[in-house]
Amino acid sequence: MADFLGLMKQASELKAKMEAMQAELDQIEVEGTSGGGLVTVKLSAKGDMKGVTIDDTLMKPSESEIVADLIVAAHADARRKAETLLQEKMKNVAGGLPLPPGMKLF
Repeated sequence: MADFLGLMKQASELKAKMEAMQAELDQIEVEGTSGGGLVTVKLSAKGDMKGVTIDDTLMKPSESEIVADLIVAAHADARRKAETLLQEKMKNVAGGLPLPPGMKLF
């Protein structure tokens, strides 16, 4: 019975840590760039897009397809950074509880 109570306590602590981490992830932003810095995308650590910056040199009607591709590439770069950050934070939060590889908690 003591093991069960200990496990319940660990689960409760993990839940509290996860809630705190969720709030923290809303505040953290990562940037992804493409085109040598011509396009920058800002994402929250959860992956929500917060902003896009496009260099003025790309603002020509004939360049619209290139700009669209650069935005997608910058978003992918920012998303990779957000996922890496999230994995690092999950290692800290999960601490003593082993989580299966690939398990997504949110």
